[in-house]
Amino acid sequence: MGETEKLRVDKYLWAIRIFKTRSLATDACKAGRVKLNGQNIKPSAIVKIGDVYQISKGVERKVIEVVDFSYNRTDAKIAVTKYKDLTPVEETHAFKSVFHAPALKRDRGTGRPTKKDRRETDDLLDTFFEDD
Repeated sequence: MGETEKLRVDKYLWAIRIFKTRSLATDACKAGRVKLNGQNIKPSAIVKIGDVYQISKGVERKVIEVVDFSYNRTDAKIAVTKYKDLTPVEETHAFKSVFHAPALKRDRGTGRPTKKDRRETDDLLDTFFEDD
């Protein structure tokens, strides 16, 4: 790739493994889930070193700064060297805490939960998730 070749943002996000496919990266840009300095950008926008992108992927939020160009998809170890992750710690922790919810298990053979059991379970879950 020559110095003059421009790198599209959708191709860059795919190459650094933020999105699994290039079409997912393109769709995210079109849907406004990829922003440059708070502004929605088109998939064809040109990537520059130092650009800071805000990316929303489901419940996950990422803030990345472009450090180096990547024209082709590489393995994950190389891909992470192409950008600097500036995601605030609170956001990454909030994302991870969703998966650390208490596992509510019933003893085997106790049968189907009664209405009262169900209410108690719901109350417990409400108190756990109400600080969001």
